[in-house]
Amino acid sequence: MHGHSARDLTPPIRGRYAFAMLKVLIADKFEKTGIEALTNDGCEVVYEPDLKADTLREALVRTAAPVLVVRGTQVTADMLAASPHLGLIVRAGAGFNTIDVAAASARGIVVSNCPGKNAVAVAELTMGLIIALDRRIAENVTDLRAGIWNKKEYSNARGLKDRTLGIIGMGLIGQAVVQRAKAFDMRVIAWSRSLSRHAAAELGVKYCDDPGEVAANCDILSVHLAAAKETKNLVNRDVLGLLAPGSCVINTARADVMDYEALAELMVKRNLRVGLDVFPEEPASGQAQFLPAILKAGGIVYGTHHIGASTDQAQDAIAEETVRIVKMFKNTGQAPNCVNIETRSPAKCQLVVRHYDKVGVLATVLDKLRRADINVEEMSNTVFQGAKAAVAVIRLAQPPADSVVKDIAAMHDMIINVEVKPV
Repeated sequence: MHGHSARDLTPPIRGRYAFAMLKVLIADKFEKTGIEALTNDGCEVVYEPDLKADTLREALVRTAAPVLVVRGTQVTADMLAASPHLGLIVRAGAGFNTIDVAAASARGIVVSNCPGKNAVAVAELTMGLIIALDRRIAENVTDLRAGIWNKKEYSNARGLKDRTLGIIGMGLIGQAVVQRAKAFDMRVIAWSRSLSRHAAAELGVKYCDDPGEVAANCDILSVHLAAAKETKNLVNRDVLGLLAPGSCVINTARADVMDYEALAELMVKRNLRVGLDVFPEEPASGQAQFLPAILKAGGIVYGTHHIGASTDQAQDAIAEETVRIVKMFKNTGQAPNCVNIETRSPAKCQLVVRHYDKVGVLATVLDKLRRADINVEEMSNTVFQGAKAAVAVIRLAQPPADSVVKDIAAMHDMIINVEVKPV
């Protein structure tokens, strides 16, 4: 049995190592260059960019596609239950909160995404909102188009040099914002769940112990958290209440990470200026009637239409990464950027089997483990040059009895050596 090396990013998926022809269902808008690249690699692409809810479920059943590519479309447990052929879902973007990852994991379906490919685009929009709020560009344009000249009013701006930008969330997007803020001679302070004092120093930012410390010490607060159970409403009333009057608040991440009701209230009470690219209950379609509640609060709000990642450069990069993921899955059965592989194995020990590389060896070993009622948690098999011998590392839920190990070792025509080692 040929297998994969320790360098592989994920184990082989559901027993499949390669596909001569792979059907890929793309259920959202996707770059033409990406579709062409997949087709040229031998994939059968089914491009139906307007699929939603029941129509997506029906398409998964109809096409029996092993791969699904989505952007903002919801992928539910019901859809997955109806799709026995599905082995990989690619989120053509950075997040994956629109996919029921738990349901996918329960069915052995890999979920991958394209982290960091939109970082520059979102950082650019973030800086655009910061500059626009400081100089009140939207009001300038509106008045000028209405025939109103009001230089006296709009000459009142603080400028960005030497102001303190506070960042909550220091992933690739947060780091890209840091680079651009420094170009404007801004001071940067930051907090993130994964940020250490050492990492902060290397990035040239001041480390804060918690989100509240960031809010209390910044002129502009910019949020770059991923949407997750741990980050829901993390930027809450207590955090926002620490902002100084006249501060700016920017959210180009996800609406779920911020308390918008508290923001609307404090915006008026503390004269905050707010720049948002994301809103609660955004329309699912590309065009719709939509008036976010926060726009009715009466403060200064600049809003964009959840377009942070929507530049040609970002979409090309995301399409290229999506193609890379699908190609690897097609050719090896593995998928990079997997978000739902168990990071901590439940295995209690590993069985290291050096064996002759021939038919039936590992099947026999696994059968003996099955008869001993021992579950295999993980497994790899590395073949040496010449394909005469291989080493299988089989991670087990419990240590095998000595009698099981001796029984495996006794197969001298198949087995070279057997050892039990701790994980």
